[in-house]
Amino acid sequence: MGEQNGATLKVEGVSLLFGHLRALDSIDIEVRGSEILAIIGPNGAGKSCLLNCINGFYRPQEGDIFFEGKKITTLATHKIAESGIARTFQNIELYTGLSVLDNLMAARHIHMKRGALAAAVYFGPAYNEEMEHRRVVEDIMDFLEMEPIRKKVVGLLPYGMRKRVELGRALALEPKLLLLDEPMAGMNIDEKEDMARFIIDTIELRRIPIVIVEHDMEVVMDIADRIVVLDFGHKIADGVPDEIRANPSVIKAYLGE
Repeated sequence: MGEQNGATLKVEGVSLLFGHLRALDSIDIEVRGSEILAIIGPNGAGKSCLLNCINGFYRPQEGDIFFEGKKITTLATHKIAESGIARTFQNIELYTGLSVLDNLMAARHIHMKRGALAAAVYFGPAYNEEMEHRRVVEDIMDFLEMEPIRKKVVGLLPYGMRKRVELGRALALEPKLLLLDEPMAGMNIDEKEDMARFIIDTIELRRIPIVIVEHDMEVVMDIADRIVVLDFGHKIADGVPDEIRANPSVIKAYLGE
């Protein structure tokens, strides 16, 4: 089935409640084609809650979410991942005791079709499948310039490099949509510049649309095609960076008078 009204992702009237607290209130957003959509707002605005609804961690009480024209609102998290939505997290979620290569290979599990017996015998189709997974992973290692750290244990890597490994693991899922939750949090200037470059290259070279939650306004204004602004669970603006920069509601709620 094609895209919902031309949108890769469509969020329609989504509300998320925790008791009497409305974390999200009738949110509508679209991701259109190969674009970077940034979601910004003060702490507690509902940004990560929205990502959690999209990838199935939370179930909204109201509204629906469509991906490539199919309703995914009530799908299990792993089914949403299998449909082509990959996610990185504010707090890095990696296998810290494994190498960089093994972390990326682990992400290939949703694409593995051969059973344990075939893998144990390890010839013919099982061997060919293993080689295909390795080809995908090696391509990502090259894309993210991680060859020098391929055998390093992830838990011993600097924070910024672990963030890059997490992006690599998300790309290893071969997603059709990438959700990035504060991918530059805690990074120094050089690390942020590298991550911004990889995000732009993901759009330009891999044509994977991206939804990014990020607090660094300078980075957001530089790399986003469109920006949605949330404030206390409400959407208060949606537009290109120049429109958002000049929007009085955004200035009051987020950027400062």
